[in-house]
Amino acid sequence: MKNKVTAVIMAAGQGKRMNTPVAKQFIMLEDKPVLFYSIKSFEDSLVDEIIIVCGHGQIDYCTHNIIEPYGFKKITRIVEGGKERYDSVRLALSAIEQTDYVLIHDGARPFISTALINEVIQVVRQSKACIVAAPVKDTIKIVDKDGWIKETPDREYMWMAQTPQAFEYSSIRRAYALLFEEEEADRKVITDDAMVYERYIKRPVKIVKGDYNNIKLTTPDDLILAQEIKKQAEISKSFKL
Repeated sequence: MKNKVTAVIMAAGQGKRMNTPVAKQFIMLEDKPVLFYSIKSFEDSLVDEIIIVCGHGQIDYCTHNIIEPYGFKKITRIVEGGKERYDSVRLALSAIEQTDYVLIHDGARPFISTALINEVIQVVRQSKACIVAAPVKDTIKIVDKDGWIKETPDREYMWMAQTPQAFEYSSIRRAYALLFEEEEADRKVITDDAMVYERYIKRPVKIVKGDYNNIKLTTPDDLILAQEIKKQAEISKSFKL
């Protein structure tokens, strides 16, 4: 029996560090908004539906400038996000009427591939929880509050977490419900969805090897890098032809 898979694309960030008049997910990357690229990859994947989480007052903008012009068919709902990312994820999970698995992705990561999304779907069906991540390239140093090195962990076991992060829906929804039973100060330490799952469900999370091009656009330098990645991808595509 086929399981239903829902993708939640997080596009509620304001992108203050990008220093642009529009939110970073709406910045033009070549001739299309940044958000277009991640939606397109999920639209072409094996997911059954897509829910977009946008910022306060952005539902109409997202509808008229992203969804309608490009004819996306799998988007079933646009949800207005909350104050923090974990607030927005909780709102999105609550908006899902019924599903078996959920993939949560940062809309500011435009270079996620459809092939990788489909691999994540296969893995989450087997493992119940998995995230895309890439091995670190640099030596990592753990330091104290005064900047003194305390430890140099083995790089072989260090990975950079990316998105999508995928979970059995009932488990991740329960994890977020438990998170919101905590004081707000305790929620501030949450940096990704896997951390919520690890803390409250207490089950292992599988790593799916990702792509170093699956960057998150945060600063103007990231946008320059994204333009170069897009350029190289177009050159590679033309060369194959």
